[in-house]
Amino acid sequence: MSDPSNSETPLRTTFKIKLNGDTLAIATVGQAYQFLTNFKSVEWMEFRSLHEDAVAALEGAASNAMLAVQATNAVRALFVSAKLL
Repeated sequence: MSDPSNSETPLRTTFKIKLNGDTLAIATVGQAYQFLTNFKSVEWMEFRSLHEDAVAALEGAASNAMLAVQATNAVRALFVSAKLL
């Protein structure tokens, strides 16, 4: 299994989210994985199930680029629920 945080597999879309007044672009599996795993688990507690699904989907896409669509959908669902998009 490849390291998801270093994956350059592109997501099917680039997510542009506002964080602390700055716009952050997330375009690859690695960028999304780092974003979702670098925050404290408390930050995602309200969205625990969606967060776990997104992280698992990103880990899968890091090993198999054909899973990028599912990973993109899982990240989108989490971001929409968390009102980041």
